[in-house]
Amino acid sequence: MTDRAYADLSVLWDWMGMHMVPGPADVIAAFGCYDEQIPLRAAELYRQGLAPYVVFSGGLGRNTDGLFSTTEAARFAAIAIEAGLPESAVLLEDKSKNSAENLLFTKALLAQRGVTARHILAVHKPYMERRLYAAAAVYWRSAAFTVTSPQVTIAEHIRAAQAVGMTERGVVETVVGDVQRMELYAQKGYQIPQPIPPAVRAAYERLAAAGYTGQMIRG
Repeated sequence: MTDRAYADLSVLWDWMGMHMVPGPADVIAAFGCYDEQIPLRAAELYRQGLAPYVVFSGGLGRNTDGLFSTTEAARFAAIAIEAGLPESAVLLEDKSKNSAENLLFTKALLAQRGVTARHILAVHKPYMERRLYAAAAVYWRSAAFTVTSPQVTIAEHIRAAQAVGMTERGVVETVVGDVQRMELYAQKGYQIPQPIPPAVRAAYERLAAAGYTGQMIRG
């Protein structure tokens, strides 16, 4: 990655993060993907006493189908349990394949289990915070959401992603694709609008022009 591309990636990364402060919630919801630091963050928040349950959500999605041999939820739960999360605090939702299903299926699971869900402490990748927050406002309007993520730098995130089989380019393309979805999905009604600042749009357009388009929606 060139210095220019890294600088542009940093702009997208900073904007896509919501930088919220975690607080007490009814449940911690850890959303599946390739980032194995998410279950560690969820276990950390549980140890802080912020919620009595942790839901791990995810079947296999666009970045993990073919990368993982088991569901995202099962893989994340195993990592968190190894890190000290009690099995008794774990709930699994292992059918979802995208963010909307993550939210809808997790909501349904909690209702089935009789778990109060007025306030959700959601954990996702650092650059998925804003997308998750915007989608939750559509698919889970009855709950208040605080979103957080592993407290890592871009370089640390990329190294962790490479450890499970992602490439640096794949990570950058995923970030670019998620910025595109911020606007496109709001137009489709899948998320509430999040106006894109001019500096963010310029950085996104430069990365797309540089060829980081592998995760963009076409047509």
